[in-house]
Amino acid sequence: MVGDALSRLAAWRADGSFIEVPCATGGGPAHRVWTRIAGAGGAPWLTLIHGFPTSSFDMVDVASAMQSSHRVLALDMVGFGESDRPGDHVYSVSEQADAVCAAWVAHGVASTAVVAHDLGASVVQELLWRAGRDALPARLRCVVLANGGIYPDLHRPLPAQTALADPEHGAAVAAMLDEELMAESLRLTFGTAHPPSADELHAMWETISRYDGQRNLHLLIRYMDERREREADWVGTLETTGVPLGFAWGMLDPISGAHIAERIVDRFPRAPRRLLDDVGHWPPIEAPDAVVAVLRELGG
Repeated sequence: MVGDALSRLAAWRADGSFIEVPCATGGGPAHRVWTRIAGAGGAPWLTLIHGFPTSSFDMVDVASAMQSSHRVLALDMVGFGESDRPGDHVYSVSEQADAVCAAWVAHGVASTAVVAHDLGASVVQELLWRAGRDALPARLRCVVLANGGIYPDLHRPLPAQTALADPEHGAAVAAMLDEELMAESLRLTFGTAHPPSADELHAMWETISRYDGQRNLHLLIRYMDERREREADWVGTLETTGVPLGFAWGMLDPISGAHIAERIVDRFPRAPRRLLDDVGHWPPIEAPDAVVAVLRELGG
């Protein structure tokens, strides 16, 4: 992220507003979901979908680069960033896809390109699956994916993620997390070209711990189980969709790096891509120009 991360985060937060999304489990109160719109009215839409465990602020540099030519919609998914973070809640990828669809409806989005990272890539797989059933309120023009666990058999969670996902001990792990422990884990996921500064790590912690959100991380990380449960749907959809796909992939990512990129090249040989040899898990932060380049190559 270029510039002072904390001041940019404050400006990013101040520039958003809330929509309401019905509770996916039924019977509960609606959730407030934070959204941000930037760019010229009438321009093509671009939707940014962030990953775990942070917020849409990961996409700030992509948004800045695209808002002169696009109308850019970013949102904090349920349980993340500025959005509501209900405790003792069954979070799901399907619910996050519902939140994206609600944002499209609320802001009048009929057609959009998408950039998605990490968990956001799984949300896109669900959206593509729905698109194949004519069950989306907006048309997907194209999609750029960045370092997500799109092939569950290849996904390599960090020890901290595995601990959070443990049904018996995950809540206790989340309760003991502090900024120092989180920073130590996050450092492992960045590449050599962009080691995170203390300022960037602090801004990431600010988004994670907003409203004590770190205490819910064991609930939010259930998406790793969903990936395995929905593998046939989501992988099958990804490999057969007619929506143009592109990839911006950090090869040094220990979680979803070169080992997944190898399969991407095999399964999508003609797809626009940037395989980033010195980038880790965070192309939207570490190499936003590469993300933008893939999007422009797709004509998004």
